[in-house]
This record gives sequence, C-alpha cells and structure tokens, in this order.
Amino acid sequence: MVGETAAAPGPFLCDTHCHLDFAQFDADRAEVLDRARAAGVRRILIPALDVASSRRVVALAERHPALRAAVGVHPTSTGDFSAESLAELRDLAQHETVDAIGEIGIDLYWKTVGLEQQQRAFERQLELAAELGRPVIIHDRDAHGEVMAGLRAVPPPAGAVLHAFSGEAGMAAEAVAAGYYLGVDGPLTYKKNEALRAVFAALPMDRILIETDAPYLTPQARRGQRNEPAFVRFVAENLAEVRGVPLEDTAAATSANAARLFRWEW
Repeated sequence: MVGETAAAPGPFLCDTHCHLDFAQFDADRAEVLDRARAAGVRRILIPALDVASSRRVVALAERHPALRAAVGVHPTSTGDFSAESLAELRDLAQHETVDAIGEIGIDLYWKTVGLEQQQRAFERQLELAAELGRPVIIHDRDAHGEVMAGLRAVPPPAGAVLHAFSGEAGMAAEAVAAGYYLGVDGPLTYKKNEALRAVFAALPMDRILIETDAPYLTPQARRGQRNEPAFVRFVAENLAEVRGVPLEDTAAATSANAARLFRWEW
C-alpha cells in the first residue's frame, strides 16, 4: 500500500483543488507551500466558494507564482446569488491569475439552499464560463443526476472537471464521453473504497486529475490531520498502484491533463 513518503522530493505534481485561502492555513501558509514544493507539487489551483472568497483567492494567487485561482459561487452559497454576484465574478475572472470558474454545481447533502436556486446559479455560471472561454470546476454531492443534467443543458465548451468524483462507472463513462475530467483525492486511499478505486483503475489516463480538497479529505496515511497540498502525493501513489503503473508516469500524465484543461505552461 501507499507508503508515508509525502515529504520526499519526487515527480512533478499538481494539486488541482485546494482551499489554501481558508483560515486553517493562516498560521503556517508559507510552511505549507514549502512542504508542497518539497513533495514535488509545482502548481496549486485554489477554487472559490463565494464572491468574497473569489476576491481572496485572486489576491492569494497574485502573491505566489505556484498558485492559480478559480472564481465562482459554491452551490451551498447560492442563496443570495444575483446579477450583481455574476457581474463581479465576470470582472474577477478577467484577472491574469484566474484559470477557471468554480467551484460550482449542485449539493443535495446540506440542504441549505433550494434545488431551483442552486440550478439557476449553476446555469448562470456555466453560461459565464462559456462566454469567457473558461473551464469549470464542478461540485457534486448527492446530486449526480442533477449535475449531469445541468452540464447537458449548458455544456462547457472549454471543458470541465468533476471535482472529488464519487459517481459510479456509468456516470464516469458519460463524463469521459463528453470530454470532461474526473478529479480524485483522499477518498481513493480509504480502505473500504474499492468501488472508487475500480472506477479510477478503468478510466482513460488522459481524463484524470489529482487533488486534495485541503483542508478536507485527508488521505488514509494522514487521517486525523489537516489535509494540505503536499499530501496530493499520497493520492498520486495510490492511483499509480491501482492502475499498475509507475508513480512517475502517473504524475506526468495527471500534470499534463491539468495543463491541458487549465491552459498551463511549465
């Protein structure tokens, strides 16, 4: 199984979903970035959850060359989503550090915002992404059918990643057929998650992104600790194991996938 090597130097890795702007990192953000570099993480994408955090992630990405930003309103934050919200997101999305719209989507777990309101905000932000030619980062919790219906209604021409993918093989096949990417993070490493490992073992390698969702979803080797970008190495190691390929090949492929979707240059 995956060894505890997250602090070791290694292949070129990307963490394509990390909430590094959260208060959990305020005390040691510089050290977190140092540990990420030591683990081989060279690019970190920070998605937003609302308009205020969209401003915050842009400002943070301005200060650190390894960081990139995405702006958007998370489904559980869409209760007050408005034309003004959309206008500010449009302005923020023009910033040179912004590579995507997200994270956006549908969440039927928390039930803090009604489905119709979530769907309206999701559609407006998909339209914004299409207008600006930006890929989208999709949040889907207990809403597989609703999310896929939204993407069918307003397909993102610049592409999409289904962040922290938790669907079954049929949903994965539909996403791949549409040209989307699937993001995988700490749950891949959990001992009882054989179904998820089977999905990612069978996916085309050119459709997979690795991520942490830090400070959440800590990999098995560090369960009980705050997650951080350096731990994306555990995800890469486990993905390499379930696919039966070298870590270096897995890192190279997933980094190339991220560069393709987000139009990164190394």
